[in-house]
Amino acid sequence: MTDSSLTLVSHSLCPYVQRAAIALAEKNIAFERRDVDLAHKPDWFLQISPLGKTPVLLVGEQPIFESTVICEYLEDVFAPALHPQDALERAQHRAWMEFGSSVLNSIAGFYNAPDEAALAARRDELHAKFRRLDAELTRRSPRGPFFAGPAIGLVDAVFGPVFRYFDVFEQIADIGFFTDVPRVAAWRQRLSERPSIRAAVTSNYPQLLMQFLAQRDSALGRMITMKKIAA
Repeated sequence: MTDSSLTLVSHSLCPYVQRAAIALAEKNIAFERRDVDLAHKPDWFLQISPLGKTPVLLVGEQPIFESTVICEYLEDVFAPALHPQDALERAQHRAWMEFGSSVLNSIAGFYNAPDEAALAARRDELHAKFRRLDAELTRRSPRGPFFAGPAIGLVDAVFGPVFRYFDVFEQIADIGFFTDVPRVAAWRQRLSERPSIRAAVTSNYPQLLMQFLAQRDSALGRMITMKKIAA
């Protein structure tokens, strides 16, 4: 256990920040949150974040960067455990966390797709990943409602921010990401109800994300513009 104060250096839209915030909340750890403008990174931030990215966890004055490393540090120091005790199962959970990061990369490809054809290709890529995830959840059935059973874990902390994007995407168009992945759809709903996941963003997160998407020179950005004109 550490007696040092904790500060989570954050950005309002960063999903990697959210997973760290969720882990902190699930462990009932007191922490402060300090947002930075990633478009105009202050010198103090660049001194503690060699990659220039959020999140950074300050333990006293000592920085830890990269969300996975932050989560593993929290696991080492604070109870309750959010990883399984069994070494093989713990490794599998870490692998599915990496899968969640790959889904975030596909989401970025989706909202940055320059035209309709690229948007459809990225949609199909995401749908394929959700089908793979649905198969894994089915294999684990009936141990839900979370990834590994009745207790929330770090894999859930990764996918809560993943699914949050689609709450906003579905305001733009009916893209149908979850129509044939019932296990994923149910898991998404359960995570959306979790207090730690809801509190990982501010109340104006949907508006901030919509504004971010609308400003992009992308197929999705143009869909938002057309929807506003039609309204």
